[in-house]
Amino acid sequence: MIIFSVIWILLSYLLGSLPVGVLLAKLRGRDPRTIGSGNIGATNVMRAAGKTAGIVTLLGDALKGFLPVWLAIRFSFPESVVAAAGFAAFLGHLFPLYLRFKGGKGIATALGIFLAFNYLAVLIDIVIFIVLLLKWRYVSLGSLVCAVLIPPMLLILKTPAPTPAPYIILCAIMIIPIFIKHRENIRRLLAGTENRIGGKNSAS
Repeated sequence: MIIFSVIWILLSYLLGSLPVGVLLAKLRGRDPRTIGSGNIGATNVMRAAGKTAGIVTLLGDALKGFLPVWLAIRFSFPESVVAAAGFAAFLGHLFPLYLRFKGGKGIATALGIFLAFNYLAVLIDIVIFIVLLLKWRYVSLGSLVCAVLIPPMLLILKTPAPTPAPYIILCAIMIIPIFIKHRENIRRLLAGTENRIGGKNSAS
């Protein structure tokens, strides 16, 4: 079982490393790393290659987090291995092997992991994100707030089932690299210079 667990965690990292946004943008002759913020996430891919590419990137990056966790749960791996697989997929997106370890900010992949743990918490989080986005139009602000809210929601919500402690701990740990990756956004938010959604030079 240990060998299978190690293999699964490794495969989770490799899946998380897939640069969905870069691959999609290159189909249109663009590279998001050379445009806008240089980020490989959905917002910048949308800027580089259009709305459809951005949406597909969001779904693809989320799927990278969801699949290894959801399958690990279905295959009855120990909770610690499920959490490790999720963290491996998350790290794969942040530090992808295929892009010399220069990856994205992790929000979409984290969302997929959260979804595998508790879909109700994610639905509530999405509603909160939409409200924040409509009011202030900062993608980064909505993303950071929703990332922080997930662990306490998983702790409180008992529907559809209580969330095991290793999963909650993982979600709490993931907040740290998410904030580190968003440090420039945070500086701009505090300075009042962060670009709002729809801005020409948005760096989210």
